[in-house]
Amino acid sequence: MSGPLRPSPSTWRRAASTVLVAGWARPGPAEGFRLLLLRRSDRRSAFLPGAHVFPGGVLEAADASADWLRLFAPHHGPPRFSLGPPAPRRAAFPVLPAAPAGALPDDVAFRICAIREAFEEAGVLLLRPRGSLPAPGPGGPLPEPGRALEPPPGVAAWRARVRSDPRHFLSLCAHLDCTPDIWALHDWSTWLTPFFRPGGRRFDTAFYLCCLREPPPVCLDMAEVVSSQWSSPSEATESFLSKEIWLPPPQFYEIRRLANFASLSDLHTFCLEHALEGRERWMPITLLTANGAIQLLPGDDLYLEDSDYLEKNLSTEKNTAEIMQEGKTFHRMVLHNRHLYSLHVTFQSKYKHIYPKTYVVSKSRM
Repeated sequence: MSGPLRPSPSTWRRAASTVLVAGWARPGPAEGFRLLLLRRSDRRSAFLPGAHVFPGGVLEAADASADWLRLFAPHHGPPRFSLGPPAPRRAAFPVLPAAPAGALPDDVAFRICAIREAFEEAGVLLLRPRGSLPAPGPGGPLPEPGRALEPPPGVAAWRARVRSDPRHFLSLCAHLDCTPDIWALHDWSTWLTPFFRPGGRRFDTAFYLCCLREPPPVCLDMAEVVSSQWSSPSEATESFLSKEIWLPPPQFYEIRRLANFASLSDLHTFCLEHALEGRERWMPITLLTANGAIQLLPGDDLYLEDSDYLEKNLSTEKNTAEIMQEGKTFHRMVLHNRHLYSLHVTFQSKYKHIYPKTYVVSKSRM
């Protein structure tokens, strides 16, 4: 059913998110790290109300402003701002309309966006003193995870200004003589919002991963975000299955992906050694079955790179169990209900990324 790509009526909004992971020395589950989850307001969040998500938001014009060039100079500048060689560009479905070029490359602007949003939503400052150097280049020792900047006096007033106008984030960085620590954010993944209903919000979101030695203090904005928690992958999974929190499918997928790593050191080393692989970009396609739904991801036997499915779902008269008996190559999430997902992954990444292991909930949860 593949065919030529056609323009989509969706307006795709570009966004960035930070999977913030910190070392954890306290007793608990086996994983030696925790990740930050923020609960979105039920009343003030137009997108995913009530969900637990990673800090993030929409790319603003201020994130790509030429004014940042002066702050990064003279130590870092175009074309790569000391980020290292660019990851190879790979064709990915779907082909979206090209965005207008900004004064900063996307690799920098999206990181600034993710760092700004972490400050706006959680009060976490991922900044670096202006004169400091980034991590050593290839062949040098691997850097250790860093720390977030200690919040300065008057930080609440600064955050109010940044929330009202993103351009004030550059003013805050200049006031602190810091730059956003773009070098601490590692390419992780890109998710496109699947079709839900005509006219629904659609986002093209870059996910970055940031490893910190210890969890920084979190101060919520109490507007879009109303609570937070530091959870291991196993704790977050259990909280979701027990209906204490709700995770959208991309967050569940990424949390199960992080469960592959036993320690912060393992995760950090993986990010550094796979820097040149870049991000894989996925747009789930939803298959509606007779008794549920399955989100298909690229590489799955049933995934269709057909632009028709930018604006509609697949459907079948078969039930989910019948569909799961067919095919051999799986890269899919079965959505049993709002608090019950299963992951089926037999597809192997072409680019040395680590995917989640198959995760099937027990029948007692059904």
